[in-house]
Amino acid sequence: MNTHGTWYGRQPGFSLGAALALCLSATACQPEVSGVIETADDPALGPALVGGEQIDLSIGANGLNRNGLNRNGLNKNGLNKNGLAAVALTQAGLANPSFAPWFNTDPALSDMVMRYLYQCAAPLGQTITWKNPATGVRYAWAGLLGLAPGWTSGTVATAAEQQVVSACLASLVNKYGVSMLIAVEGRTATGVQIPILPGELTTFSVREACFFGNLFTGQGVFVASDYPSTLSGKTSSARACAFQTAASSSFSTDCEPLVATGTDCRRICTLSGNGIFYESCSWGGVAYQPLTTRLRPADVYTCGDGVCQITEHCGTDKTVDSCLADCGLCP
Repeated sequence: MNTHGTWYGRQPGFSLGAALALCLSATACQPEVSGVIETADDPALGPALVGGEQIDLSIGANGLNRNGLNRNGLNKNGLNKNGLAAVALTQAGLANPSFAPWFNTDPALSDMVMRYLYQCAAPLGQTITWKNPATGVRYAWAGLLGLAPGWTSGTVATAAEQQVVSACLASLVNKYGVSMLIAVEGRTATGVQIPILPGELTTFSVREACFFGNLFTGQGVFVASDYPSTLSGKTSSARACAFQTAASSSFSTDCEPLVATGTDCRRICTLSGNGIFYESCSWGGVAYQPLTTRLRPADVYTCGDGVCQITEHCGTDKTVDSCLADCGLCP
């Protein structure tokens, strides 16, 4: 099975230390994995075979936000402290003297970091295992997108590999931890475009955001809006950490360590020749290799559509924060 560009996966609500799902259902499962990511739990998902092994393929709810991976995983004990930036992401690399002490500061969160990390960096069918010398517990982390082929095959991560893996991790942020599919577009660190499934661009027709940065060097991770127009106060999405970045003043601290640029991607990034994704984004005088995300129209909510969404609040007005039509008056 070849790695394909639409990533099918899930993030179950507040489940720490699980892995990524390959198939959503009998109809959604594709012969190749591509760039569509599901960022929360879905009961239709179940175990899948990766490299001949049956693996539980769920992911923690809020990946990088402060309720999960970001605060305790990437901020305080992140990728710049586990020693992997200086070695290959291989069995030998995991023997780095810095890795086990880092992992054991919080094994559940560290396991989550490693599962996300390996899914982004290594290709589908490739698995790495590690036995914790302190506890004897064995871990297995499965690859998926193959964004950093050199790093996962024996060489130190290049700057491009560090950047695109960081962008991948950042793209998994979901403030609310609800079930949602997103399409991820861009290139691997070696310049290979993530393949696009037939119908992907029409199904995921809403341009969402671009993610970029470098978690390995401590430069941080950033997000800018790719939505085609300024978001109105009526519009929201459970992908609040990306979709609502046009209103940077309301960017939630729940999205840390993501930093909202307060601008749109086209102002700071170079669009690809096919117009689908961004090749490079510049911020703070540094050029980064980004990833670009897209949503389904059904995952963009509007106050007045008759449904009180998780992103909306009761009130007396027609805005997300005070949506009378959908959520009624506050008690």
